[in-house]
Amino acid sequence: MKFLLILLLAWPSWAGAEIYQWQDGRGNQHFSDRSFPDAKVIDIKPGYSFYRVKKVFDGDTVLLEDGRKVRLLGINTPEVRHRNEDAQAGGDEAKLWLTNKLQYDKVRLETDIEKTDKYKRTLAHLFTEDNEHINLQLVAAGLAAVSIYPPNLLHAETLVKAQDQVEQAGLGIWQRAEYAAMPVSSLAGQGYAGWTRLVGKVSNIRNSRKYSYLEFSNRFEARIERKWLSLFPDMNSYLGRNVEVRGWLNKNKNGFSMLIRHPSAIKRP
Repeated sequence: MKFLLILLLAWPSWAGAEIYQWQDGRGNQHFSDRSFPDAKVIDIKPGYSFYRVKKVFDGDTVLLEDGRKVRLLGINTPEVRHRNEDAQAGGDEAKLWLTNKLQYDKVRLETDIEKTDKYKRTLAHLFTEDNEHINLQLVAAGLAAVSIYPPNLLHAETLVKAQDQVEQAGLGIWQRAEYAAMPVSSLAGQGYAGWTRLVGKVSNIRNSRKYSYLEFSNRFEARIERKWLSLFPDMNSYLGRNVEVRGWLNKNKNGFSMLIRHPSAIKRP
């Protein structure tokens, strides 16, 4: 049993390894990572720490009972009303769903490469005691859009697949006029608050030391950090194609730009 206790305490380094149990002629139980005659493989489940959620700020940010503020990884929900900013369409619905979901459940955290963001919030995927993936459920319900920030790629494929399904079904934010894709040609001089979808033809591709740029017009371009280009298809595959880009618009001297962090933010109809 002492060996089993050591294995359990050191579980992360043993993850994926099989643990064997057998009994000797005296009836003593033995455990090892190596097989013995008549040994059987045992299923050891790692222990997790679960926490109650003290407060839900919005659809993708919560406060745990231990004082940590957690930002849900891989997703973005519309903003709720705060300070002098009005709620964005779908923001209150996402917050209400998350509040109802977590009021009786405890959660465990699954972190990725980056543990915190610039606001000192913990970055994590949340799982309930029933192993429900909260980030994924928000996407599958049409309450959140996928928003992958490399190097945090944990569960990215699963999140994107869920978004493709709910988007095709036209549920949640995907049926709202506020989040319909706008043509690049409709961009005017004013600012655009929140997450935005734009569609247009890529007319040119250029590169700088830090970025690769997809130019749509003389007023809009999407940029990709060159260090993450390995995640994307060949940039030339976008040239001359109508594509949709998703993200947050930044005003610049010539018009607008959008930072594309992950290929899931570029759709080719």
